[in-house]
Formats: sequence, structure tokens, C-alpha cells
Amino acid sequence: MSDRSDRPTVLRITGVGEPILHGPCRPATEQDFGRPELAGLIDSMFATMYVADGCGLAANQVDVDLRLFVYDCPDDDGVRHTGHLLNPVVEPQAPGRPLIEDQEGCLSVPGANTGLARPARAVVHGYDRHGRARTIEATGYFARCLQHETDHLDGQLYVDRLSKRDRKDVLRQMERRREKVFAQRDKVAERLDWRGAVEFCDASCRCRRLDPVALEPSS
Repeated sequence: MSDRSDRPTVLRITGVGEPILHGPCRPATEQDFGRPELAGLIDSMFATMYVADGCGLAANQVDVDLRLFVYDCPDDDGVRHTGHLLNPVVEPQAPGRPLIEDQEGCLSVPGANTGLARPARAVVHGYDRHGRARTIEATGYFARCLQHETDHLDGQLYVDRLSKRDRKDVLRQMERRREKVFAQRDKVAERLDWRGAVEFCDASCRCRRLDPVALEPSS
């Protein structure tokens, strides 16, 4: 296990209802790109995402007003995709595009999930932390992840896309389960094994940057 002094800070995850989650984040500017503080934030967001057993995390979910998200998500073929994106923009899609309904949850709505239809494919444009342009094309669950995280930076949670009835059900799930989820995160945080930014892993690597300790399910 790595020394604690080498680990990035595991940050508090903001919860549904907190103002920072419900308004658009500020775009990154030339003054942000390339700064060591940005690299440190990205590392901390990866660490926080792994502790919470997530596949994506937006900056406003750790109380930072910046159009940035990180991700570590498989596609429907089992290929693992890891990275970060600043100032993401999802290409508009034509009416009648194929949709896929799948279970969706959110680290800011802990312990809850429900079915939600999203486009089956997404193309997202943005920048890396050095200000270099990036385009990500995704299908299936990875496309869902990218759309979900971009929604966050626009001030929208997945529960905002639900009917009133389904939203109430999700919030009830959260009330029942969130304390157990928080306890789970605390256990995992104690076992975080940080070996560097996950983006620099080989593409075939399937590590989660955690010790392989068996823990109870979060829901």
C-alpha cells in the first residue's frame, strides 16, 4: 500500500439539494490549463470516485465550480475507458435517435437508482488539463456516463429527468440507504492504495486503485 502522504485528498461528495449541483459550472480558461492545482484536483477526483465506487465524477460533486469531470467506465464490449475532460459539450442528436433504457444512479444521490432512457451513442468535445482539444465517441453505458457527467456541469442531476413519481421513489431509496453508503465509503477510504493517476495505466489494466478487500454492497 502506498504511503498516506503520497495519496491525494479524498473529497466530500456534495448531495442533491446543495446549490452547487443545481446551476451551471464556470468554464475552464487559459489560466486553469496546465496548473499543478488542476492536476491535483483531477487526482483527488479520481481517488474520491474510487472510494465511492463510481464510474464518473463531476467537479461540482466535490464542491468545485469548474466544468470538469473524470471517468473510469467500461463500454458494452467490456473495454475500459479512463480520463478527464474540461469544458465538455455533447453533440446535439437528431430527433428519433435510438435510446437505451438502463439503470442509472449518482454518487450525489447515494444508495438509489432507477431506469432512465438516454441516447445509445454520444460524441463529446472538450479539452484535457493542458488545454489540448479532445473528442470522445462512446456507445452504450460509456455514452450514458459521459452524458450524465456533462449534465452535472450544466446543473442537472439524473433525477431531474425523471417523472415526479420516479423522482420521489429515488429520493425515498436514498433516505433508506445513504447512511449505509456513507459507512461503506469510510471503510474504503481507509484502504485506498494510490499508485498514480489511473489515466496512465495500460489500457488493459483493470485495477480500481484499491486493496482487494471484500466489502458489503452499498445498496
